[in-house]
Amino acid sequence: MKFYPGFRSFDLFDDFFDDDFGLTTSSQLMKTDICEKNGNYELSMEVPGIKKEDIQLELKDGYLKITANRNTNNEEKDKDGKIIRQERFTGSCSRSFYVGENIKEEDIKANFDNGELKLTFPRDKPKQVEEKKYIPIE
Repeated sequence: MKFYPGFRSFDLFDDFFDDDFGLTTSSQLMKTDICEKNGNYELSMEVPGIKKEDIQLELKDGYLKITANRNTNNEEKDKDGKIIRQERFTGSCSRSFYVGENIKEEDIKANFDNGELKLTFPRDKPKQVEEKKYIPIE
């Protein structure tokens, strides 16, 4: 939160609002690295606290969309079965990447291990510009 020039505010107050109230944003949650390796692209993405079955990959119109959802519900009950404490957490985050029009689902290899999703897919070759050819007249 910023104010007009010359207005003095408490630094602690400014830092509190600049930090999005201490919440983790999806950009902090899904740290991503993409590199080129052996003629393929290798995408590595951190998704801490997410299980393999909660991750979905969708390929549409050359875009690869990665979505991760997490829904947890923890309850503590006393000996009579009354709820003492109840916690719920629901969150989702997603990222989209343009991988190319020529990439198919079977071209993408996915692996998930210890909170890290690794995808390998071929580089999209640029479309060949068709050379103009004229038909000779005899």
